[in-house]
Amino acid sequence: MPPENVPVSALARETGITEQTLYLWRREAKGKGLAVPGDGKNAEGWSSEDKFAVVLETAPLNAAELAEYCRRKGLYPEQIAAWRASCVAANANAAEQEREQRQQSKEDKQRIKQLEKELHRKEKALAEAEALLVLRKKAQAIWGEQEDG
Repeated sequence: MPPENVPVSALARETGITEQTLYLWRREAKGKGLAVPGDGKNAEGWSSEDKFAVVLETAPLNAAELAEYCRRKGLYPEQIAAWRASCVAANANAAEQEREQRQQSKEDKQRIKQLEKELHRKEKALAEAEALLVLRKKAQAIWGEQEDG
């Protein structure tokens, strides 16, 4: 548990408070929106949700307040800066992915249109060839087989 990220079992032995009580307090703190790591993990093992909560909590803080916050939570300012950069990059990637998807969709529509146009052209050519074969059969039926030459 913060700020030293001591495992709950060790903290319970050290303080004499039951593990269930410590888990309850941690759950209550998390419910209030306070960043609390789980299962004695170091800060890098926190869930994305916990890291994002820390980024939101520290967004309005100046350098001195951030340093105090980090001391209380057992964090480093560099960790929070990295998490903030990850959050920004995640949103930037989403916008980039959306742009790429729109471009891919546009290219797919153009390809579909091109293929439909080609299919229509081939269907017309096939219909023309079929009509010529039908005419040839009718001509053979009427005049019989004629040899050139």
